[in-house]
Amino acid sequence: MPPAYRKGSPPSRIGWQLPPFYWPYERDLIHPKAAELEERAVAWIDEFGLYPDATERAWGLASRSADLVSRIAPHGDVEPMLLFAQWCYWAFAADDWQDSGTGTARTASVIDQGTRLIRMLEAPGSHLLQPGPHTAGLEDLAARTRAMLTPFQLRRFTEGIGEWVFGAAAQAANVERGVLPGLNDFAATRIWVGGTRFLLTWCEAANGIELPADVLYSAPVQALTDAAGFIVACDNDLFSYNKDDHHEPLEQNLLNVLAREHGRTPAEALPVAYALRDRAVTLFVRLREQLARGAGEQLGRYLLALEHWIAGDTEYHNRAPRYASPRNRNTLPADGASYDITWSDTPCDPGVEPLPIPTFAWWWQQLDDPPRRGR
Repeated sequence: MPPAYRKGSPPSRIGWQLPPFYWPYERDLIHPKAAELEERAVAWIDEFGLYPDATERAWGLASRSADLVSRIAPHGDVEPMLLFAQWCYWAFAADDWQDSGTGTARTASVIDQGTRLIRMLEAPGSHLLQPGPHTAGLEDLAARTRAMLTPFQLRRFTEGIGEWVFGAAAQAANVERGVLPGLNDFAATRIWVGGTRFLLTWCEAANGIELPADVLYSAPVQALTDAAGFIVACDNDLFSYNKDDHHEPLEQNLLNVLAREHGRTPAEALPVAYALRDRAVTLFVRLREQLARGAGEQLGRYLLALEHWIAGDTEYHNRAPRYASPRNRNTLPADGASYDITWSDTPCDPGVEPLPIPTFAWWWQQLDDPPRRGR
């Protein structure tokens, strides 16, 4: 069914039909035990009583985190995926609290809570957070995470949490200053806000990927990882626009940033956003194929995991009630609502030059044959 919104709700500034999504790799994959993962994740949520009433529970479950995990790790091991899904449910609740558009998450509060969370992961029994259901659930997640991940994976996961907190704090600071950032400033932290390394640590754990540090942190692999994170962030901003368009000041969303920068409406900025996204996909394809030449087994599996993350995340957003029946236009989430997206095998912008975003220019420098402007 199409996206759901109650009669008389405000019209969308960008419409409810999104243009086709360019993706030249495999898509529409889902883990065969997706239903089991959902059932077990929801049982964990109810065990800790994370939601105060039935309405909040319904909207919490509308994030469909188990579906997200099942689509971005369609061949993963079930137990890491379950813990991953539970972390995502918890993170969505925290993300809603940190949402800069609500005006409730001041920079100091985001940093205070975030640093306590990071130390809690690093040092068991720190007792830095106030007692309650969310803290109890978090303590359970942290203990099981320390037991499941390798020391290297745990360090990467903790760093991913730090990036997420730092990005959220930057957004909150912009709200406090009354600033909608320009494109380059926005892009500089958008990958952090999307939880790129928070998510990818679990994709690696679920898929049994153990890349040596000198490979994982090499410039080409990090550029490819960042490009994947930006593509996912673009898609998130497209699907989440309608659920956040009631915020004042305007949400720090790619469409709002482009509209301000180019003197356009958000609807007029939609093709510009797709062009940026598709140019990033083109870079991803070229750099991914370059890295695949002569790649060992572990790097090859990592490249495939990035593919699955991007395609699975797009399809997840397409179907999740959190986005397809947004709370600002519905009393309760609508099961079955969907953006009914279509896919494209060709980019809407065929250009191969670097994006006009200086903070991303180094991605193209990792290519063996980097494009030159005017070529």
